[in-house]
Amino acid sequence: GGPAGLRGIPLSRRMNGFFNLYKPSGMTSALLVHLVKKKTGAKCGHMGTLDPMASGVLPVGIGKANRLFEYLLDKEKEYAAEFTFGAETDTLDKTGAVTQTSEYLPAREELEALLPRFVGEIEQVPPRYSAKNVGGRRGYDLARRGVEFTLPPKKVTVTSYRLTGQPGRGVFSFLIRCKGGTDIRSLARDLGRAAGSFAYMSALERTEAGCFRRENAVSVDEFMNLKDVFSALTPADEAVSFPQLRLSGREAEKLLNGVPLAASCGEGLYRAYGDGFLGIAEVRAGQMKLRTYVRE
Repeated sequence: GGPAGLRGIPLSRRMNGFFNLYKPSGMTSALLVHLVKKKTGAKCGHMGTLDPMASGVLPVGIGKANRLFEYLLDKEKEYAAEFTFGAETDTLDKTGAVTQTSEYLPAREELEALLPRFVGEIEQVPPRYSAKNVGGRRGYDLARRGVEFTLPPKKVTVTSYRLTGQPGRGVFSFLIRCKGGTDIRSLARDLGRAAGSFAYMSALERTEAGCFRRENAVSVDEFMNLKDVFSALTPADEAVSFPQLRLSGREAEKLLNGVPLAASCGEGLYRAYGDGFLGIAEVRAGQMKLRTYVRE
């Protein structure tokens, strides 16, 4: 069984690809990767950490497919988030201690009028409790120890930000599409302050990460109970959307040996194939080179 792209492929060549897993709330991303490693015996990595309190899509790469993460990290992601207004916490989510409160709770119409301010390329100060490096230490390590520090603002891209409901008094739900690096907790903080109140993130689900979607994700229990775990694998080349280039055996050999090829196609990145997926090739100034090697 398994996806058509993997049928009949020997096990040794099936060890490159991605599992589209659904991380439950309360589990760390690192633990999920550990479980995949234990189940497959392969080298694993994940795309874009999800906080322990968050649930949702967590693509886990195995084998050389991990080399493709640089092409996936900037892909669009979608989040279903819930923000609670009237308070702010030190972690900017419901797991933290309340640091500021406000009696004022904004109305739905006020929030909807503010949302366009946060769409497009915006500047965002990451939360102190984050995995950002500060002088070689993780921000959350320093924050827990009470060390004073500030993180510089960074540019992030929010492509869509919609208010989708009001599940309770002072509690609103949102659907947010954004590029990699956007921090949803910071969006809650900044929206709360812009509304003349405070807010923290009270729930978060990642519904999409690039081509990986919630409806196709496999739960941890399902994954751990699979008899043929590789039946759930997305082949490495299906996770990237660059145009395809078919090469002759001789051309593929040259490319794999670091010899540039003359190219008549347009400049840019391509998925290169010989007798299988070779990796990502780059064409520049009429020459093609293999930029990332993912030979099966």
